[in-house]
Amino acid sequence: MKNIVVLISGNGSNLQAILDACDNGAIANAKVAAVLSNKADAYGLERARQAKVDALHLSAADFSDRETFDKAMIDKIDAYQPDLIILAGFMRILSGDFVRHYQGKMINIHPSLLPKYPGLHTHQRALDAGDAEHGTSVHFVTEELDGGPVILQAKVPIFADDKVENIFSRVQEQEHRIYPLVANWLINGRLAMINGQAVLDGNILASHGYATDD
Repeated sequence: MKNIVVLISGNGSNLQAILDACDNGAIANAKVAAVLSNKADAYGLERARQAKVDALHLSAADFSDRETFDKAMIDKIDAYQPDLIILAGFMRILSGDFVRHYQGKMINIHPSLLPKYPGLHTHQRALDAGDAEHGTSVHFVTEELDGGPVILQAKVPIFADDKVENIFSRVQEQEHRIYPLVANWLINGRLAMINGQAVLDGNILASHGYATDD
């Protein structure tokens, strides 16, 4: 049984999708061993407790700098001997040391079709640009913010009368579908990061990640 550690800062809806996928076998041979948040009141910690998963909290305010905080996170995470680190709405920029420590086994989901719209406020930016479509990307985490190799994307339409809330809901529904799928690939040895590229079943993925033929 492989161990997953999930990092969150808020509601934890993607965490719930991962927990459910472990329970129903969509992520095979794995369990969420711990959930760690930098916010004590993050509802995702309650989701963890309800699932009888260790719920951990560390506040950055208790540490002198980012590197010291990240070292404390590493110490807590490594106690669970994780095979996969999942960032699920973890709203902190990670230090280079932290990223390198988990290189190749840490993934993130970002609410845009990377490389478009790294950073924050992606739905509003897509609206402001008049885009006809938007989406979400699962990618390996590297030291470049939202810049690691993309593994899988899901697209959603943007309609003329859409508001940010409409796009958010549409994107989040897709996130809950594709994040467990990618986690299962990595946990079960189908996916790896090799020489800075995402490789699935021995094939180097294109810049926008895996795509079917249709």
